[in-house]
Formats: sequence, C-alpha cells, structure tokens
Amino acid sequence: MTKNTLFRAGTMLFLACLIGCSSLGLESDATYNDPEREKLYKNGSLASDEGGISLFDAEGSKSKDALSGLGVNGFLWRASLDTMAFMPIASADPFGGVIITDWYAAPDAPNERIKLNIFILDRDLRADGVRVTVFRQTKGADGNWVDSAVAPATATSLENTILTRARQLRLAQKTFH
Repeated sequence: MTKNTLFRAGTMLFLACLIGCSSLGLESDATYNDPEREKLYKNGSLASDEGGISLFDAEGSKSKDALSGLGVNGFLWRASLDTMAFMPIASADPFGGVIITDWYAAPDAPNERIKLNIFILDRDLRADGVRVTVFRQTKGADGNWVDSAVAPATATSLENTILTRARQLRLAQKTFH
C-alpha cells in the first residue's frame, strides 16, 4: 500500500468513528430537563446572574446587559417568542435579533397563510425597538399560493402586542426580585 492509500483509509476510519459517537448520546444539548437551563430560558438570558461568560462587557461589570448574553433586549426577545409561539420558527438569531417564522395557516382559514419576520433593533426596551414584517399568501383557483396584500395596521398591531408582553415580563421580573 502507498502512503496516500493509508492516509485515505485512516481518514475514513477517523470519520466513521466520529460519526458513530453521535449514536452514543454524547450530544452536548441532549438533556432539556435541566432546571438551570429552564431558569435561564425563562429569564430570557443565556448567562446566569451567578456568573458565566459575558460577550459584551470587557471590564467584567455585573450589569444586567453584560450578563444577558443577548445582542438585543431580552424582554423584547422573549416577548416576541411568546407572542409568536403558535407559529413554526424557521430561524432565530438572539445575537442579531432576528426571528423568521415559517408559513402558518390557521385551521379555520386553510386557504390563507402568513409568515413573519421580526427584527429587534435595540438593547433597550423602547417603543421603536421592534419591527414586524408580515407576508400573506392566499390559495389561488389553480391551487398555487399567490402573494396577497397585508393591511398596514397588522404589523403595527403585532409590534404593539410584543411591546405589551415585554412590559409585562419586565414588570413581573421587578416584582419578583
């Protein structure tokens, strides 16, 4: 055998072993019943108040923003997820503040579906800190989905709902502490 053949065989063996490890249950996030992880999820942060790494504070400050681990306001992030919980999420980026849902058709309106893009624009809880873009499609006579107009008030209404929920979460946290 040549060195090239031995190298290829060794590489294939290494990759087979690496792929086989996933069937041993060695995935890092295999457990979802971790009470600490649940607590962090409910608080809308990725790092606990007791410590953890801070991605946004080089001086080691213990401020709420430094410990949140999010690139955007945690209350707006959590409120957006809560408000859109009934819709399937296609993509969510907590550092960039973008939530993109997949198409959703309500059971009582199967010939109409909507999709949302939610942008959280600030680290502060502000009225202009969230933007929602709504896409709507209706099923045409030929059975294909066709883009349809969306009332401008729809996006504003969703933004107001998210802001209201964010304020509720903030007040609940203040009274809890």
